[in-house]
Amino acid sequence: MSAKEDYLQNLKSFWPKNAPDISQIPKYVSKYKKEEIVIKCGGKVLIDPDLFDKFIEDVSVLHKLGLKIIIIHGGGPRIKIELAKLNIESQFINGLRVTDNQTMKVVEKTLIDFNSEIVEKLKKKNCKSEGVNVNMNNVLIVEQENKELGFVGKPTKVIKEKIQAVMNKNLIPVLSPMGKDEKEQKYNINADTAAAAVAKSLKARRLLLMTDVEGVYDENKKLISEIKPDEAKNLITKKIVQGGMIPKLLNSIDAIENGVRGVVIIDGRKLHSVLFEIFSDEGAGTLIRK
Repeated sequence: MSAKEDYLQNLKSFWPKNAPDISQIPKYVSKYKKEEIVIKCGGKVLIDPDLFDKFIEDVSVLHKLGLKIIIIHGGGPRIKIELAKLNIESQFINGLRVTDNQTMKVVEKTLIDFNSEIVEKLKKKNCKSEGVNVNMNNVLIVEQENKELGFVGKPTKVIKEKIQAVMNKNLIPVLSPMGKDEKEQKYNINADTAAAAVAKSLKARRLLLMTDVEGVYDENKKLISEIKPDEAKNLITKKIVQGGMIPKLLNSIDAIENGVRGVVIIDGRKLHSVLFEIFSDEGAGTLIRK
């Protein structure tokens, strides 16, 4: 048996059903082997148990293949459920949740709990990870986005050495999208913004933003498979893109203009979308790159 056949045989032992063609995997592994891939997990994946389990499986597969993965999770759908239980209504400005003191307490508890849940789920897949959150080992230094949004912050610095220290232990860093300002005040951060900031600091090869749509649509509601930053800006200017997709695209453009090779907005509702994006030419959404 050749080295490649031996490699593929080992791969079959943990490769999921209905995932990309296994024979092509070595090619893609060598492409990404030495570079970081930042994955923002959000949308229905956070509340659909089957999708969540498949996401965890995908991440464990990437780790077993030796790829450097950093996870940043959102929490919007879970936060919405928790706020509804307390009869707290949310306001949004340009896709960002207005966060007052009461909302912030719910946001913090929900995100910290979910952070622990991801770490535990990965552990059950024999995939070791470490939670990185605002209470234990904060890596996101922020300033207030604006007073209108309340406790919503934008990252001014990422302490990437802390993230790299986790990876150097062969663990997956699992980041919660919260940070502190210079006065130690905690802030909620849009998860796409946090993911873009981390990807920029690491000069990541790829940033994957999981969402609940196929990707970015054009004016005819057709999926755009690849787009350049200037074309993406045009979609916002012409109001073809609206709501929560605006911060996604703005963060994608920012990441590309600051050292990230490619950003992909992928459909988290599609099973194994992460694997299809990394291990197939067809991808799983909209690729933004220069």
